[in-house]
Amino acid sequence: MSWADEEFRELDLGDKRRDSRAMRLVERLAERPTASIPGACNGWAETQAAYRFLSGDEYDWMDILEPHRQCTRARMAEHPVVLCLQDTTELNFNGQAIAGLGPLSYEAQRGMYLHPTFAVTPAREPLGVLDAWMWAREPKAADGTRPGVKESLRWMEGYARVAELAGELPETRLVYVADREADIRELMVRARELGTPADWLLRSKHNRALPEGGRLWAKVLASAPLGEIRFTLPGGRGRTAREVRQALYAQRLTLSDGRRGTVEVTCLIAREIGVPPGVKPIEWRLLTNREAETLEAVAELIDWYRARWEIELLFLVLKEGCRVEALQLATMERIERALALFLVVAWRIARLMRLGRTLPDLDAALLLEPEEWQAAYILAKKPLPKQPPRLNAVLRLIAQLGGFLGRKGDGEPGVKTIWLGLQRVMDFAAGIKFAREAHGL
Repeated sequence: MSWADEEFRELDLGDKRRDSRAMRLVERLAERPTASIPGACNGWAETQAAYRFLSGDEYDWMDILEPHRQCTRARMAEHPVVLCLQDTTELNFNGQAIAGLGPLSYEAQRGMYLHPTFAVTPAREPLGVLDAWMWAREPKAADGTRPGVKESLRWMEGYARVAELAGELPETRLVYVADREADIRELMVRARELGTPADWLLRSKHNRALPEGGRLWAKVLASAPLGEIRFTLPGGRGRTAREVRQALYAQRLTLSDGRRGTVEVTCLIAREIGVPPGVKPIEWRLLTNREAETLEAVAELIDWYRARWEIELLFLVLKEGCRVEALQLATMERIERALALFLVVAWRIARLMRLGRTLPDLDAALLLEPEEWQAAYILAKKPLPKQPPRLNAVLRLIAQLGGFLGRKGDGEPGVKTIWLGLQRVMDFAAGIKFAREAHGL
């Protein structure tokens, strides 16, 4: 059984042939994530079938994503703590004539917004996509206001969905993690009213006034630091990797909710010290419902917030690996159905990368089909091992096919070289599989 058959085994779109077509399409998109839909499919008949599937009116993107969501929930149940990461990304379709799109940050741009909930472990293993908001903005009215649904609702609804899921996973503590846009008083109040079935951890955007006077951030920094943490800030996008030291501050405080009493929060501030000359210091201000009175408890929450980068990696794979902004589909509804499939593809690529780092000795056969890891060895001109090799060893070979040099100081491969290498591996693996089937092996 392929990974797609396993992940979509509970798919039910009302027709077994339709279900099978979806599984084959997601396999093709995973094999050639940077290709167009015609380029990913094997021939014109398969391409036509893919377009018919994406045009279907009998189901929507949530129906397509549902089996993956079920598998994600099952994986979550195996862990004591799961971080539910939320963020929003713009998808710019560069002026394509796609019905239903709207303006982006710049009114002249045409596109849509994607806001998923991405479940990861504290060790940053991606478990899957729990749900998503997809929407297009309405153009601004003559008075400068924008009609339509208030976009900030997505953060509160996102927490409500995580809180509902917490009731289904009594042995797993869920933590809702989000950036500055989610620093909304109504979200904290809603969590309190629900009994806080899921924890929340937000980047603080507002330096709020305190009921007893003074401001939030100054109050916290006036306390003695609990201690320090150190970590390596990875390089990327013009930034070189470097060691970071931060002093940690924490205070349990009461915030006014304006109308319905107060909200108890812990405010954490991680302030960089010993900053190199000419470098902007890193400072994080976080709010959470959790109590954190010790250095260990605060450091754990900071580490959980740093895991938020995993959703940025998911967006990176979607945009640069899967090239979803190049999709040429006539309507936004078709784009949404394609995105549901690509979200699963992006999750798989991100998971392979992360597990290759955190569980390097994992048996490669648990995540890759035999033809896939064998293709990596053949293309790298390495002798085939008699037993399934370690996952990290295979991923390094795959990444080298995508441009990773693998020198002593290069560290572990990133997601980009893995997805580029996977395309070559998947093509070759398909050939191996075809040859074996043709010869009855």
